[in-house]
Amino acid sequence: MLINENLTRRALVHAAAIDWVPSPAKGVDRRMLFRIGDEKARATSIVRYAPESSFAHHQHPGGEEFLVLDGTFQDESGDFPAGTYVRNPPGTGHTPKSDAGCTILVKLWQFKADDRERIVRRPGEGHAAALRSGVTSSTVLFQGSEERVGLEEWQAGADVELANDEGLELLVIDGSFVEDGDALDRWSWLRLPAGQALNAKVGPAGARVWYKAAPPMHYDVCAFDVSVQETRS
Repeated sequence: MLINENLTRRALVHAAAIDWVPSPAKGVDRRMLFRIGDEKARATSIVRYAPESSFAHHQHPGGEEFLVLDGTFQDESGDFPAGTYVRNPPGTGHTPKSDAGCTILVKLWQFKADDRERIVRRPGEGHAAALRSGVTSSTVLFQGSEERVGLEEWQAGADVELANDEGLELLVIDGSFVEDGDALDRWSWLRLPAGQALNAKVGPAGARVWYKAAPPMHYDVCAFDVSVQETRS
């Protein structure tokens, strides 16, 4: 399966408007944003856990990165409420579930091969970044491995720019903005190739945005071994 696999092109998905696709686990569905592969894949998805749904224990040989969008995600290491950002590096594993239900943005098989740092940023954690015009709050969740990941709040009606030297990926968490003639609202996902800066006109309710500034695929990304079994999203 190939979805937005051409990393040299702008990609936009209005995730709230597309169908949920069942996963191998009962009660866990996904909306696919980027995918190279079938059930095992390099993938970026929005994943929904119904109340009392779970996956069996599994490993993530290519790493897993996720942001909790609503509800509470759970595994053996704890409970992660909405707004939590987690990086589980290559070789880690867990048994994910959600007693009350949750929705997450998740990225699989996109870590650098030598990245071994586990990161957990709970709501309100991270490092404050310098503010730009139209940006009322900017928090860095992770910086390293040629990546910068953050959360920003944008002022209603503002013009906001975000530089893009390596590649840029964004998800609208709340609010809206217009970019290159397209209106993006809650759970719209945008990927821009390197060199194409973001120029956004923020909507009347402002916007809260998750972003990643990084190459769309690291040159030393974890090798994709089809013989390794993994429960996927």
